[in-house]
Amino acid sequence: MGKRLLVALVIAVVGIATAPISASAAVTTFTGTFADGATYKIEVPSNWNHTLLLYSHGYVTPGSANPAHDVGDPLTGAFLLNAGYALAGSSYATTGWALKEAFADQIATLDIFSKPTADGGLGLPVPTRTIAWGHSLGGIITAGLLQRNPSRFDAALPMCGVLAGGAAVWNEGLDGEFVIKQLLAPSSNLQLVNITNPFANLALSNQVIGAAQATPQGRARIALAAAVGDLPGWFNRALPEPAAEDYATQEQNQFLWLSQIDGPFLFFLRAELEARAGGNPSWNTGVNYAKQLERSVDNAEVQALYGAAGLDLNADLAGLAAAPRISADPAAVAYMANNIAFNGELSGKPVLTIHTTGDGLVLNSDEQAYRSVVQDAKDSQLLRQAFVHRAGHCTFSPAETIAALQALVTRLNTGKWTSLADPANLDAAAAALGPSLNVIFLPNNQLIPAGPSYIDFEPAPFLRPYDLGTH
Repeated sequence: MGKRLLVALVIAVVGIATAPISASAAVTTFTGTFADGATYKIEVPSNWNHTLLLYSHGYVTPGSANPAHDVGDPLTGAFLLNAGYALAGSSYATTGWALKEAFADQIATLDIFSKPTADGGLGLPVPTRTIAWGHSLGGIITAGLLQRNPSRFDAALPMCGVLAGGAAVWNEGLDGEFVIKQLLAPSSNLQLVNITNPFANLALSNQVIGAAQATPQGRARIALAAAVGDLPGWFNRALPEPAAEDYATQEQNQFLWLSQIDGPFLFFLRAELEARAGGNPSWNTGVNYAKQLERSVDNAEVQALYGAAGLDLNADLAGLAAAPRISADPAAVAYMANNIAFNGELSGKPVLTIHTTGDGLVLNSDEQAYRSVVQDAKDSQLLRQAFVHRAGHCTFSPAETIAALQALVTRLNTGKWTSLADPANLDAAAAALGPSLNVIFLPNNQLIPAGPSYIDFEPAPFLRPYDLGTH
């Protein structure tokens, strides 16, 4: 995959703002560069309400532009500035899986906001409240900032975040890779970890998956690869969700996720992660793929497609069970645990997460993983999770995003959640913002109408909770 296509991928799946922000309130913009090369952007409206929103952006492909972002989209930014919120955010010192750098650069952005000008700061008043928020990789950064620096934040809004933690999510990706390799191309040179030539590896993966999609047997095995990570059978944000038993369409959509979105991360961008982590951080030692299939939301689809293709599912599962496993490098696992694994401690700060139900890059099951550790830490009274019934990664409308933020601010004002994060209330709040904000961005930045779509939803179980002692 060429650099231009990779850049287009990141813009499509992470939602990078590509148009200037405008607002009716007068806005003062501050920009600058930190010693590590990261840049920052801070916008303060003339009617500032003394709440600062620190935005963490998503994954940026290595080699592409890396400007600072202080909001996810221009419509949301304009509304918030006009409403009196100050916006801030940094680029990170490096692109890629840059959590380590992001934690430092985002705190540096907070520091410079109110540091005296004589000490190199902006000399702005100390915010009354600071709320962390961010999309995708920025969602895991948002939750990580709160865990690592609880005294600096009053609340957090992770959106479509990698909330199972880095090691668990890349383990989940390895499971899909493993099925593809073992069942579709066992004798090929396809590399699952320790990738030496990312461009060639991605090209080979596309050949393998593309050829499989052309036959009923291949499609059944693609469905199995999707099922071990609960990949959704819904891809196009502009189309309704396929019917529950429309397995052919579901598999076609899973093929699109694997070939267009997930595959570049698994077979190409994994190499960038391995380089910064100092080795392979993923493992599947001890994984029972038959049991994962039993727990998967895609189990019925796999059973049906295997039956239609005349394949023996038990034989394929036995083959997976007998295949040699992959072990991780301990130093790389430690790097991922530091950047970051979640302990569930919210330190008295309310957190609202939002996620689309049909997200095939960062799965809705990440929310179940995060909720489970928060429950174990006995902090579940501080956490609420809301879901938007839509396909795509981070495909919230500005109205849905603003409604969630308003609910979080009201929680801070009242000290109680009550029914603030219930789907009906979030939808009503989004609808009240009007048609100009009830839109979603298509990959070409075209806007289409999208009514509020919060839904009462139980996320799928995260199939690869990890124990750092098992690698």
